[in-house]
Amino acid sequence: MKIGVPIEIKNNENRVGMTPSGVFELTKRNHTVYIQKDAGYNSGFLDEDYIEAGATILDTIEEIYDVAEMIVKVKEPIEKEYGLIKENQVVFTYFHFASSEALTKAMIDSKAICIAYETVEDKDGSLPLLIPMSEVAGRMSIQQGAKYLEKPIMGRGILLGGIPGVPPAKVLILGAGVVGIQAARMASGLGANVFILDINMKALRHVSEVMPNNVISEFSSEYNIRRHIKDADLIIGGVLIKGAKAPKLITRDMLKDMQPGTVMVDVAVDQGGCFETTKPTTHQDPTYIIDEVVHYSVANMPGAVPYTSTMGLTNVTLPYVIKLADMGWKKACKKNKSLGKGLNIVNGKIVYREIAEAFDLKFEEA
Repeated sequence: MKIGVPIEIKNNENRVGMTPSGVFELTKRNHTVYIQKDAGYNSGFLDEDYIEAGATILDTIEEIYDVAEMIVKVKEPIEKEYGLIKENQVVFTYFHFASSEALTKAMIDSKAICIAYETVEDKDGSLPLLIPMSEVAGRMSIQQGAKYLEKPIMGRGILLGGIPGVPPAKVLILGAGVVGIQAARMASGLGANVFILDINMKALRHVSEVMPNNVISEFSSEYNIRRHIKDADLIIGGVLIKGAKAPKLITRDMLKDMQPGTVMVDVAVDQGGCFETTKPTTHQDPTYIIDEVVHYSVANMPGAVPYTSTMGLTNVTLPYVIKLADMGWKKACKKNKSLGKGLNIVNGKIVYREIAEAFDLKFEEA
């Protein structure tokens, strides 16, 4: 199969869809891999590294899309790429369709085979291609939250871990999934007082078993959220519903109950966000303020640490890329049920129910 890896052109997206190691595994199976010139540069991989692994370097993104039977990338195509995608071309990437009707309709019109990293699902319900980036984003949410709590950036002026004689910050984490666990691990390690809320008692029991004493688990309800936001310094939104829009757990009217300079980091922004006031931002312009509350909602947080993120992503995507290349998408998705759940749009048809429901469009079985 001919596989193309283009440069990511979303704002400050420094990751790349495949490492030289991944290229080597494909070329030794007699697949042809085309890498756009300098695609890996910001992740620490040179064109020479890819050539040594067996790749062919092409100068432009147009050449990559034109020659490839399958595109492997990191983030969803943006408007500049819509017209480059061809009928029957496999596009394997993070799509997050439920957060963008324009992207959904563009991919329907393209009649491509859209396989979304974020809906590939194992038997136990886990999302193997989302986990490493959720791990990165969860940890980064605390790094970024701690920074934006600083007064020059309009935060409350609080050091997350405090100092002897001065209490630490209070961190409220909504969701005890991968993002929440990683955020709690980072925040507790820095010495903050951490409260993590979820409606899943199994997840909360896990939190209680593995986290230190400065992490307190609590059942999530509107009442409990409203109570905690009054004195929280940093709030992390980490709620995910597979393939669907995130629920709005903090509404606009709740901001008035927060302390001026409170920071909210919405890691669920890719799925529409779990704060009503969330709007996607970029690494170039990451924050905005509403009612004296600082909002951070960068839609590609792991793009700021591209070496770690690219390595972690290729570790989990490569086995699926190999299956798709070796068997073709139809056979691979039929034989591998996890990969089959990644099918979102096929030849102009929405085959993932939650996406159809998000925009009141027609759903069809794959």
